Amino acid sequence: MKKYLLSLIAIILPFISFAQEKTEQGLDERINDAFMPIAEGWERLVFYPLTIGEYNIPIVVILLVVGATYFTFYFGFPGIFKFKLAINTVRGKYDEIEGNEVEKSDVNIVDGDLPDTIKDEGKEGEVTHFQALATAVSGTVGLGNIAGVAVAIAVGGPGATFWMIVCGFIGMSSKFVECTLGVKYRDIGPDGTVYGGPMYYLQKGLKLQNKAVLGKVLAVIFAVLCVGASFGGGNAFQSNQAAVQISSMLGITGGASGTIIGIVLAIVVGIVIIGGIKRIAKITEKVVPFMAIIYIIASLVIIFSNIEFVGEAFSLIISGAFSPQAGLGGILGVLIVGFQRAAFSNEAGAGSAAIAHSAVKTKYPASEGIVALLEPFIDTIVICTMTALVIIFFNMSSGAFEYGNSVNSSVLINETQQYIGGVDLTTMAFDSVLPGFSYILTVAIILFAFSTMISWSYYGLQSWKYLFGRGKKADIIYKVMFLLFVVIGASATLDAVIKFSDAMILALVFPNMIGLLLLFPKVREELVRYLSAIKSAKKN
Repeated sequence: MKKYLLSLIAIILPFISFAQEKTEQGLDERINDAFMPIAEGWERLVFYPLTIGEYNIPIVVILLVVGATYFTFYFGFPGIFKFKLAINTVRGKYDEIEGNEVEKSDVNIVDGDLPDTIKDEGKEGEVTHFQALATAVSGTVGLGNIAGVAVAIAVGGPGATFWMIVCGFIGMSSKFVECTLGVKYRDIGPDGTVYGGPMYYLQKGLKLQNKAVLGKVLAVIFAVLCVGASFGGGNAFQSNQAAVQISSMLGITGGASGTIIGIVLAIVVGIVIIGGIKRIAKITEKVVPFMAIIYIIASLVIIFSNIEFVGEAFSLIISGAFSPQAGLGGILGVLIVGFQRAAFSNEAGAGSAAIAHSAVKTKYPASEGIVALLEPFIDTIVICTMTALVIIFFNMSSGAFEYGNSVNSSVLINETQQYIGGVDLTTMAFDSVLPGFSYILTVAIILFAFSTMISWSYYGLQSWKYLFGRGKKADIIYKVMFLLFVVIGASATLDAVIKFSDAMILALVFPNMIGLLLLFPKVREELVRYLSAIKSAKKN
């Protein structure tokens, strides 16, 4: 236990020393000033544009859209025609053909990791399809759905919602492909521990195609970027928006408020991922789904209370997608905003979910790919659309802000002439119909942030293990670095954090999508094998 306490002290001391230096700036501002150049540098690199006519379109967005669209057509629109099959597979209808009976006692927790949230690393196939889906969804459903959507609507207008939905739909195909490959090429350690994800299917799958060097290079690049993504979108963005909400509720700003909140969050997260204490996780694994249900119910209450404006809201969404208002960057500008926010929210094409899905207990890799396509549907098509409608209704009734009138990922509120972040805008929208809901939303945001950080600490750790081996010392180094970014995220501005987070999450698309475009024929083979097994079972 002493080494864990020393690790936490090592995280806090640099910030105490940093705070004691004489300067007119507050600690939060100084941390942000140090972090911003890194964020802007990564953003410029990852979002390097391809000029088409008068538009500059990021190459990563082109790769994401082209790849997902191709898979959608190649596999015959699996998001539509395999949706019923996905529901039946999750329900366990085909468990008999998979030999897929899992007892809770079978779950193998190692290295102090969490049950349910991070229990995808036990014996070969220790979780059911539903458990694997729940694990992956816990890492995606969160602040991207609450704060990220608000940023998309504020920056790109209602039309961004349409492109988010489109991205979610074609993203279902990318999830299907990457998670099928994740199960097919997973690695099983000597102790039965499952190690999976793009770094393994890139290396092993491409080696079988006599592209061993390319596979190894792509796998290493992905692993490095996934570690960075765990620090950014899976960590810094979460702690940033949680800190903003806590500060707003407590009425404290400036100075070192973000840093203090970040240190507290880092200690709580550290108790779980370093100390291996399971009690907090056992509580959150029950409370987080409960909070998600409350959030969805609250959204539905607001939607039904504005039912007469639903048609008008969707009219704004569709017209804004193809005829955006001046200042929103044209059709491609709105499309890019929508796709960027949706990709950040559901991570389809990024490959991160394949790490969680790889340990499912099945003989048919395609069965988990089919299940995984439900993830973008739940995360983006359902929950993100609900949030978008709440914000659009709010602005329709109050005229609180002008679409596109944003600076540094913050929107100008007309009444106060102040800029606020995404999570504050969502809070205002909910409070306008459900007074006092901001307190419940604050609890939900903290829990969503906590669960996402825990899940992403696992994704990053698996990538770290791939790069530096599976020893305990290497694990501790990664976990300490992860906790440092909890504090950095809480201290920095939303603009710096969202630039870094977007860049790190979407950078994963480069190595992953190249691998998917080379390996997808194997996915068709696995799909045919799974469908044949189901057909044979029905005959019997």
